Amino acid sequence: MTNKGETEKLPKVALEDVFSSKGRVRILKLLAELGELNVSAISRNINLNHSAVKEHLKFLTKVGLLREKRFGRILIYQFRDNNILAHSLKQLFKIWEEN
Repeated sequence: MTNKGETEKLPKVALEDVFSSKGRVRILKLLAELGELNVSAISRNINLNHSAVKEHLKFLTKVGLLREKRFGRILIYQFRDNNILAHSLKQLFKIWEEN
């Protein structure tokens, strides 16, 4: 998990903005479960077009829920378990699926 100082460096985002799109929620659930994937794999797994996925990933990275890693031309998006908000979402998804 992260300390409070790291969370405060990230831009403030309303919960409604994170959950305002089914696509964002599906991306978050997928990466919370699998850890990391590239854009094409995310797009295939959630059945959403590539450009929409890229926009959602840009937003989710900007607010600190995901981390972007580059390997040459390939971008990998990783769920940020060390971010307290991302970790909390992962727990929410787990609890929600169990019930």
